Amino acid sequence: MKDNKKEYKYNSNQNSEINGKITQNKHFEYRPKFATYLKSEGDKKRYHSDKRKFSFRNKRKNGFRKSRSKGVDPNKFIKKAIIKIEEKKYIPSLDFQNLQIHEQIKKNLIYRNYISPTPIQDQAIPLVMDERDVFGLANTGTGKTAAFLIPLIDKVAKNPKQKVLIIAPTRELAEQISQELVLFSKFMKIYYVLAIGGRNIRDQIVHIAKPHNFIIGTPGRIKDLYERGYLKFQDFQTIVLDEVDRMLDMGFIDDIKYIASKLPPQRQTLFFSATSTKEVEEVVHLFLKDYVKISVKTGDTIDNVDQDVVWLDSESEKTTALINFLENHYSEKIIVFVKTKMRVDTLEKELSARGFKISAIHGDRSQFFRRKALKNFKDGYTNILLATDVASRGLDIKDVTYVINYDAPENFDDYVHRIGRTGRAGKSGNALTFVVK
Repeated sequence: MKDNKKEYKYNSNQNSEINGKITQNKHFEYRPKFATYLKSEGDKKRYHSDKRKFSFRNKRKNGFRKSRSKGVDPNKFIKKAIIKIEEKKYIPSLDFQNLQIHEQIKKNLIYRNYISPTPIQDQAIPLVMDERDVFGLANTGTGKTAAFLIPLIDKVAKNPKQKVLIIAPTRELAEQISQELVLFSKFMKIYYVLAIGGRNIRDQIVHIAKPHNFIIGTPGRIKDLYERGYLKFQDFQTIVLDEVDRMLDMGFIDDIKYIASKLPPQRQTLFFSATSTKEVEEVVHLFLKDYVKISVKTGDTIDNVDQDVVWLDSESEKTTALINFLENHYSEKIIVFVKTKMRVDTLEKELSARGFKISAIHGDRSQFFRRKALKNFKDGYTNILLATDVASRGLDIKDVTYVINYDAPENFDDYVHRIGRTGRAGKSGNALTFVVK
């Protein structure tokens, strides 16, 4: 008697939605929802990925980056969004309009529709105003930037001689912080210098020579400017390290230790991070002594993201799967994460040739083009952003409905931060990961 159990192998010459069957074997489950992604062989354009015989690590000035884990169990990429029926509403103890801050800051907050502080803002702002050292631990997308910018702008407004150094892991995040600073300090004559790679260092040196209150930059460029003698750490009364865990992930540990060794002992130091690891705690102890730790993590940031996997037979099917998905979601705002810069460039050409509105960023693109690509994506001129992990942390882009992991991340932390670009500010989101069997 024939066994009734159905076993299925994906046939690239057949559209599986014709019979609408759930395809299944002991290794994987292929859902009919995704069966239309892979069309006939005649429609395919084979995508030649940049496979290499050698596995190399990212070089930095101080040596090789520590190698990562080989991969993540694909089952971890499958999870339904948690619908929170009853969620206890946070009642802040502060009110922005009753806060003892500069009146113009209050006006700027009203203009930006800031009514009630988030938990991290509610707890951090009074401590920063009291000039305490703070280690803030909070989920991404919870308002950490405003938690330190609002009191520091007030600090500078009360004493224009104050100088603040803000260090972020990526150019994009540093630029985003500078944009927030401009909006919060509108009409207040507060000046800043953006010190990041990808921009002419001579222009930054010229601006540093002029009066300023804030320096916002990345560790490498900050260190470079100090070593050239244009930046003097003893001039800063306050230092902020944002996304500390990401800095360590990116291999900035030596730069961070170097900067810590050169800072004046009498200073206010603020640390903000999405996660707390042994490595993060070690760096915290280098910078902070008598500090207050705030933890307002309310569970996984990915709880409201619907996550699933698209199983494929080979690497060559990825592009066809992506194209068919994008064709069926042409009005959605989508971020596609790709493993390497070469893959981003190749995929950008293929998708652009098919008429998709594409922005793309990776580490080899100049800062001008990275900034332009992000602006086009944010403003809706393009609806698809191709990116390496440079965009997986810190960027706050509204209304991203899908994150697609074209290449699966190498560790689960990277996965969490990638899909954290969707489902932000209490909204729901979706994440799909392409996995080759």
